[in-house]
Amino acid sequence: MKQILKSSSLCGAMLALSMSTALAVDLELYFPVAVGGDAANTIQEMTEQYMAENADVEINAIYTGSYADTTTRAITAARGGNPPHLAILSAVDVFMLQDEGLVEAWDSYLTKDELETWVGGFYDAFRANTYKDGKTWGIPFQRSTPVMYYNKDAFKAAGLDPEAPPSNWEELIEAGKKLTVRDDSDNVTQWGVRIPSSGFPYWPFQALAIANGAELMNEEGTETYFDQPAVIEALEFFVDLSKKHEIMAPGIVDWGATPRAFLDGETAMAITTTGNLTNIRTNATFDLGVAMLPKNKQYGVATGGGDFFLFKGHDEESTRAAIDFVKWATAPEQAATWSIATGYVAPRPDIWETEKMKEYVREAPGALVARNQLEHAVAEFSTYENARVRQILNDAIAAAIVGEKSAEQALKDAQSEADAVLKLYRQ
Repeated sequence: MKQILKSSSLCGAMLALSMSTALAVDLELYFPVAVGGDAANTIQEMTEQYMAENADVEINAIYTGSYADTTTRAITAARGGNPPHLAILSAVDVFMLQDEGLVEAWDSYLTKDELETWVGGFYDAFRANTYKDGKTWGIPFQRSTPVMYYNKDAFKAAGLDPEAPPSNWEELIEAGKKLTVRDDSDNVTQWGVRIPSSGFPYWPFQALAIANGAELMNEEGTETYFDQPAVIEALEFFVDLSKKHEIMAPGIVDWGATPRAFLDGETAMAITTTGNLTNIRTNATFDLGVAMLPKNKQYGVATGGGDFFLFKGHDEESTRAAIDFVKWATAPEQAATWSIATGYVAPRPDIWETEKMKEYVREAPGALVARNQLEHAVAEFSTYENARVRQILNDAIAAAIVGEKSAEQALKDAQSEADAVLKLYRQ
């Protein structure tokens, strides 16, 4: 009799476990890791914490490579009838995702109060790329701006004030000359400044254009302004840093190698994403400074990074579970953990009010630079056929830097090519 009761109990437990598993909502999340830091581990820890607090939800977090890799994989899966529930994708892909009809606007699943207090609580600069046609297509999460990292010890050695980094282009050139160090054979052992021109060259270049009072595209994603005088002037300045002023290494400067080059003392100043802040701050063997990008006519940067996108093709229960996870992940405590671990900018004011974020800022005051710079930020370069149009711009930047074309000719040619692509999208 005891054996029968024991077997019966075991069967009951197995049935209960089976029912529990059957009732669980299984979510798939694609995410990229485009910078240094501890992003992958932090995402995994966050999903595990959420599942521990929500036993009826299973989240399979899949690292899918770069932003481009992640977008390609998500689109391929969606076209094949197996879309992820969520993907952290570059905010600039919004036009393509809309055009393909692969993602849902978040608005129809949210109450008026949620739209006002949750969605409306993100910084406007981070919402700019994915708020289109009166709807919210992306929820800011892995967001950034470019900032200028500088070596305070190198500033002291050059006779510069380490608490007064360059605030404009003229000061950047002056400081860059003093910070460029050559040995007895006239070989450069330390460059004054490093601005990447591979990987994502359009992004730091867009910051230069904005600082010169120009914009590269319209809000509707149907026009570019590459051949405008202020844009041409910005590219000429970019080229002159190495060719005329000789304060930056000649040729194409690698994006991915920039943090290491800065940490190794190959350059005294480096412009790259705030998403590298934790990596650089942790590994710097010198007194680190972080500053806003120097202005010319005005201060300005473009935002960058990724949003949560909600994919079509799922039942309402799993879609709402996906939304609940995103609301949890962007809540102050979790978002603060993410920002501290990675260096990405906390995308809501209330995150900065948490005790852990206040403590972090006391230890790493440079984290405030990117937040304060949002006052001068605009949407990252984004158009229809964005990958094609962006590559046209990237190629023009490269052609000017290596001397194949003048800045003016490169950008005029790029404008003609972009017009040919985008004319189909103009009303």
